[in-house]
Amino acid sequence: MDLDTRKVIFIRDFLKLESEKAISQFEKLLKKEIKADLELKPMSIAEFHKRIDASIDDSKNGRITDVDELISEIQKWS
Repeated sequence: MDLDTRKVIFIRDFLKLESEKAISQFEKLLKKEIKADLELKPMSIAEFHKRIDASIDDSKNGRITDVDELISEIQKWS
C-alpha cells in the first residue's frame, strides 16, 4: 500500500473518531512530528566522513553489537 493510500485511510478513520482524548493525543503527536521535521538538517560532508571514520574505528576495535544480540535485546523491551 503506498503512502498516499495510507494517508487517505488514516484520515477516514480519524474523521470517525468521537473521543476528545484520542483527538488531543493525535494533535500532540502531529505537532511533535512537525517540529521534528523542521529541526532536521542535513549533515555536512565533513560530519558524514567523521561518522564513517568513527564507525570503522568502532568496528575495528570490537565496539559493535551482533544482530542476533540486538534482536534479543529488543525482544526484552516489551
